[in-house]
Amino acid sequence: MDLSKLNIGKTATVKAVGGSGALRQHFLDMGIIPGSDVSMIKYAPMGDPIEIRISGYELTIRLADAKQIEIDNIRDISGADSEAIHDHEKQIKEIPHPALGEEAGTHDYEVEHKAKAVNTGMLTFALVGNQNCGKTTLFNQLTGANQHVGNFPGVTVDRKSGSIKGYPNTEVVDLPGIYSMSPYTSEEIVSRRFVLEEKPTAIINIVDATNIERNLYLTMQLLELEIPTILALNMMDEMAGNGGSVLINKLEDLLQIPVVPISAAKNEGIAELVSHAIHIAKYNEKPGRTDFCGKEDHNGAVHRAIHGVMSLIEDHAEKADIPIRFAATKLLEGDMLVSKALGLDENEQDTLEKIVLQMEKERGLDRAAAMADMRFTFINRICEETVVKPKESREHIRSRNLDRFFTGKWTAIPAFIGIMALVFYLTFNVIGAFLQGLLEDGIGVLTEAVDKLLTAGDVAAPIHSLVIDAIFTGVGSVLSFVPIIVVLYFFLSMLEDSGYMARVAFVMDKLLRRIGLSGRSIVPMLIGFGCSVPAIMSTRTLPSDRDRKMTQLLIPFMSCSAKMPIYAFFAAAFFPNRAALVMVGLYIIGIVVAVVVALCSKNTLFKGEAVPFVMELPNYRLPGLKSVLMLMWDKAKDFIQRAFTVIFLGTIAVWFLQNFNFYFHMVESSEDSILAALSGVLAPIFIPLGFGSWKMVTSLISGFLAKESVVSMITVLYGGMSGMQSELTPLTAFVFLIFCLLYTPCVAAIAAEKREAGRRAALKMVIFQCAVAWLVAFLVRAVGLALGLN
Repeated sequence: MDLSKLNIGKTATVKAVGGSGALRQHFLDMGIIPGSDVSMIKYAPMGDPIEIRISGYELTIRLADAKQIEIDNIRDISGADSEAIHDHEKQIKEIPHPALGEEAGTHDYEVEHKAKAVNTGMLTFALVGNQNCGKTTLFNQLTGANQHVGNFPGVTVDRKSGSIKGYPNTEVVDLPGIYSMSPYTSEEIVSRRFVLEEKPTAIINIVDATNIERNLYLTMQLLELEIPTILALNMMDEMAGNGGSVLINKLEDLLQIPVVPISAAKNEGIAELVSHAIHIAKYNEKPGRTDFCGKEDHNGAVHRAIHGVMSLIEDHAEKADIPIRFAATKLLEGDMLVSKALGLDENEQDTLEKIVLQMEKERGLDRAAAMADMRFTFINRICEETVVKPKESREHIRSRNLDRFFTGKWTAIPAFIGIMALVFYLTFNVIGAFLQGLLEDGIGVLTEAVDKLLTAGDVAAPIHSLVIDAIFTGVGSVLSFVPIIVVLYFFLSMLEDSGYMARVAFVMDKLLRRIGLSGRSIVPMLIGFGCSVPAIMSTRTLPSDRDRKMTQLLIPFMSCSAKMPIYAFFAAAFFPNRAALVMVGLYIIGIVVAVVVALCSKNTLFKGEAVPFVMELPNYRLPGLKSVLMLMWDKAKDFIQRAFTVIFLGTIAVWFLQNFNFYFHMVESSEDSILAALSGVLAPIFIPLGFGSWKMVTSLISGFLAKESVVSMITVLYGGMSGMQSELTPLTAFVFLIFCLLYTPCVAAIAAEKREAGRRAALKMVIFQCAVAWLVAFLVRAVGLALGLN
């Protein structure tokens, strides 16, 4: 029987893991190995994917992938399978503190390394850990840096660095979450490459204490790298609060590295962690243990194979500058990246295969499964000796109860629609609109005061026009939309930090697969409603190049917050009684166009199937107020900076081109200006769309700098809303909005696309978006004219 047929509420034992390649290796690294127990939790509302429980945590996979996992020994989920308190303390004698990584230690391991030269240069620390273990929170505590902390796998999509507070000669690098040193996604490749190639002075391995079994799998591979390592045991407050504990001294003695219990969120244990980390980096104190395979038990075959390969590749590993133990285990797993780096000759390859075949024969498992089983066997032994398991946490009980509604068969999608509708309603009609009105009034009062001051001072007409018409009217109209953007990001950040975004991906996977994408693509596209730049960057969390490129192509069709000023401005001018309906309609049109483009391209530009859906579902957590406010401030600051840089310069440039001719004489009519001549060249392209005016074309060109500047340009060129209303009809205004919705994103988004996919891909995106925008706008106008609308 395969896992896809396991009923809800049942537990089974994994008999075999089928499939091949990176996905199978990823399953093994996540703890789905022969002999492990797996429980069926639930099906997604549309029947696929499924949620399973393995090694104490929840994981989502598709039914098609579950069919590759063979199971037996099916039974009900019993008390023995659920989390419960296990009292190991009576069986274990307390041992002295090993004092690893401490100045006053007397352990032989430390004394041995004290004799070595002290590292006086820059100390670089790689912050490494699984997704959702609190890396970015710890990074903020260590460095004081303003980084966003999210509760969605893959929130750290780029490398961030900063010095430890009080230690200027240090650098901590916050790396993307990684489950093992066998990378499955592009973000995991970033982490592996940094650790292997850039050789940090030391590694701070952050581990979730509430799920220590899975987290230690990565730890074992890090120890094989022979880089000074310290284990930061995070969320110990949550562990203790639910009746669990970890015998720190025993764990430190078994792993032979410093182990420090911390709570990054509460800033507990951070000072001790910093002290130990600085010490092991300064004295180059490498792990005292790198061998984890038992010689006597069923992993004896693995032990012999590892040491046989080590003797075979010793010179190759030294030449490639790869730690020999790490290289040997990766070769036995079948890691092609390490194999290529070592450059073994044909005879050595043959010898390696013979060693592998012998190990598989003796062990009764294939090479990858045997290596994973060896690691988990060691981990289970360590946890039996050092971990007092907690009862089911309050956070997990709360998550199970909330999931009955948010991922329920009949409630999940209505809940998603309702939540997003509420977010947009509060943003654009209540909170954001109220704050926007206040800011607009303030800017209006300030503009009037400055205007009177300039008039009283008899300032020259060109300067007066520049200050009032370009700066205050143009930039001021854009600044008035800061409240809407801040409020929108507040709500999006709340959803992300709470863990709800992961559930959205779980619920929407089957639906998105019909258009050729994975459920994980929903997150970048939802972020796209805020801003295309972080949305495009967050596609790094997608495991396949195909999904990344396809998602990047669709993101600009999502109405980013920068387009809101355009929608609000035109809706107020032409559809005052139906403003909310028009704005919601534009969002829906963008989504519909994205779906149509995806359906057309999945069998043409992006042939192939969406990648497997393998994702951990974190517990729901109350969003951190500091994190949310930090993100709001970052986005508001970014918007204001653009308003006073790109938009400011663009507004002044357009004001100059509009008010002067080619002889640099100030003109009485804008139609005689430089701008009219330049925009007039492109204007005929837009005549079929109904807005072939050089003024409208100019505003679209300014939108390449930043979408918000479309409003400021129109305001400057038409002298206000009334001038525009006299030239455009409601139908033409709506067609213009359609074009603004769909045409190429701003320069910042294009730059992000160039960075992620290359210059050619960025150019293709610009051309493609403009072509789609023109075509859809033309069709909307044709339909409108056919229906007699004007």
